[in-house]
Order: sequence, then structure tokens, then C-alpha cells
Amino acid sequence: MKSIRSSRRLGAALALGTSVVLLASCSAETEAEAEGAAAQTNPSATSRLAVSYDGGALILDADTLDTVDDISGIKGFTRLNPAGDGRHVFVSGTGAFTALDVGTWTEGAEHYTSTPALTNIAFDATTPGHVVRHDGKTVLFDDGTGLVQIFESAALLGGSTPETETYTTPEAHHGVAVELSDGSLLTTIGNEDERTGIVVLDAERNEIVRNEECPGVHGEAVAANETVVVGCQDGLLLYRGGTITKVQSPDAYGRIGNQAGDENSTILLGDYKVDPDAELERPTRVSLTDTVSGQLSLVDLGTSYTFRSLGRGPDGEAIVLGTDGALHVIDVDTKAVTQTIPVVGAWEEPVEWQEPRPALFVQDGTAYVSEPATREIHAVDLSTGAVTASAELPQTPNELTGVTG
Repeated sequence: MKSIRSSRRLGAALALGTSVVLLASCSAETEAEAEGAAAQTNPSATSRLAVSYDGGALILDADTLDTVDDISGIKGFTRLNPAGDGRHVFVSGTGAFTALDVGTWTEGAEHYTSTPALTNIAFDATTPGHVVRHDGKTVLFDDGTGLVQIFESAALLGGSTPETETYTTPEAHHGVAVELSDGSLLTTIGNEDERTGIVVLDAERNEIVRNEECPGVHGEAVAANETVVVGCQDGLLLYRGGTITKVQSPDAYGRIGNQAGDENSTILLGDYKVDPDAELERPTRVSLTDTVSGQLSLVDLGTSYTFRSLGRGPDGEAIVLGTDGALHVIDVDTKAVTQTIPVVGAWEEPVEWQEPRPALFVQDGTAYVSEPATREIHAVDLSTGAVTASAELPQTPNELTGVTG
């Protein structure tokens, strides 16, 4: 068994000075000051969106799509992920995961909004990677060191860096980690040259089980029955209740690197690529995997898509944003496309993955679709298929996420 290291610490170093740098007008304001100065009471929870652009992030009202605030002065390529507490979004920039207060939250029966602000809550990371939320915990993975940081998601609402458990993988790699309800920890296995599989550790971080038959392991999702799924170049690994199961792709090279799970559904949505030599493969098929039976099915959409195109609807339906500009809604039980909803103009995936392209984010029964070519964002009611709102943005949108408030 490979040696493991685990430690506990109070918080993480506050790294704003060396990581995410704000304009002076923004950096002086703390979350507590912003909340006290501008908090407003609302009759119901207010959902908001966060949209990254080159140099910052826009905060939008999720109903009207009006721009609430522009958080400018963020340096480095900006990645956005919900923090898990309904209020914050993590900005993965140079040197840290930093919490962006989107300015909407609920305390008991009271609902509040305030001015959004980048906070002083920061977790050091040389190469910030995946952010995973599951069972009330948020898990951060540093690709540059293999450092895993785990904390109670709701603790972010306290306004300071929460108590954090850490674990370091034996070798640094582009990876991911998930803590399960029993305190066990699943992490990927790899190094700077290759990624081979997953290992699961118990609450004391002793090894339970591992599987290294997953070349190019990438991505993560949680399905029903607390089944954790990661992708391989030739299928998937499923972990549930102490057992790892390999699901083989129908092709010798059938890569599933991006997944969209629904914790109430046993079916997992994934991408599907078959050309190991392609500089940029533009696939037209997606994968649907039954995590109980292990059956993997392919659905041909007749259009390509990208890693920012996958989502799940309120009833577990699979949703894919195609380069034809439409949302393709798939019944995961029948494997049939039940609805095609035109939203944006036709587009082509750029070669560089950091470059803006239309992105999909689903929240509270609404699919939000960005359109960089026109600097617009659109809201689609998934129950009717109607575009309910559109707005022009002051910046070119890239990544897209949101919080419920």
C-alpha cells in the first residue's frame, strides 16, 4: 500500500496578495462590511448568476438577467464553481481558490441580498483544479501539489475561512477528490505523466479499495445511491459501497472525460470521444450510463458539443447544448431526444479550451445559455421550452455558473 499523509489545520493562508488581485476600490471591502452596508431583506430567495470574462466576473439577476455588479481586476484565467453554500462561487485563479460573495443568501426564514464582492476567504493552491460539492462538504483539489482541502460548505456563511481537513495524494496530478457521507475519501491516482485510476480511503485515511484500470481518468459526478463516477479513455469507473466497477466503452478508445450527474438519478450523462489522435475532436454522440446495471448507451445528436455543453434538468433529463445553437433534451430512460430548443446561433468550438464558447448552466428548472459572439445570455424555461429572457452583457462571457440564494 502506498503511504498517505493527512492533517488537520484551521483554515488556509489568505492569499489574495499573491493570487487573485483586485482593483483597489474592490480589495478594501470585506464581506462583512459589504453585508452590513448594503444588505436588503427580500420576500423570497434571489437567485443570481456569475459569468466570467477576461479580467473579471459579472453578477446577474437570474430572473431578469440584469447585471447586478461587475467584479473587475481579476488576473489570470478565471474559472468559476459554486462553493456549495448557495451564496459563494469559487474563483480559481493564480495561486488560490478565492470565494466570491455573489450577494444573496438565506438565514432561517429571512432572505437577503447585498453588493457582490470578492472576499478574503482564500485557499492556497499552486494550480487550482476541481471543486466538488457533495453531502454538505466542499472539496478542493490542487493539481500542482495533490493537496485536497475539505470543509463544511455552510461554514463559508460565517464570513471567514472555515476549519479545513487536508490530505495530499502521493503524487501531484490533474485530479479530483470526493468525500462521501461516511467520511471516506475518493481521489484519483496519477502523476505528471499519466493518470491511471482511483483509490478510496476510509475516514482515518486507510485504503479501502483501488482500481488502476482507468487510463486518462478525468472528471467526476455523483449519481443516485451515492455512486461516484469518473471517466476513462475506455469507459468509466463506478464506486459504491466499497466496490469499484469498470464499465467498458463499446470502442477500444471511447473516452468519457466530462460527466453530468443527478443525485436522484441512476443514469449518468457523459461526453464520448473516439479519436485518440485528434487535436480537437468534435463529437456528435453522448453517453448515458446506468450506474446500477452498468449498461452504457450512446445517443447521436446530429451536432457536436463541448465540455461546457452538458447539464441535467429538474426531472433528471439530460440536456446538451449543441453547436447548432439548440438545447437537445434527452429522456434518460428511453435514450430518445424528446425536444430540440433553438437558443443561439450556430457556432464552432475553438481550438484552445480557455477560449469563450457558448456555455450551459441549469438551475431551478431554467437553462441559461451564454452567447459570446453577441455578448448575450438567454434563459430557457425547461418546462415549456420557451426563451423567457435575454440580455446583452457588457463583457464577452466565458464560464457560467450560479447560486440559489
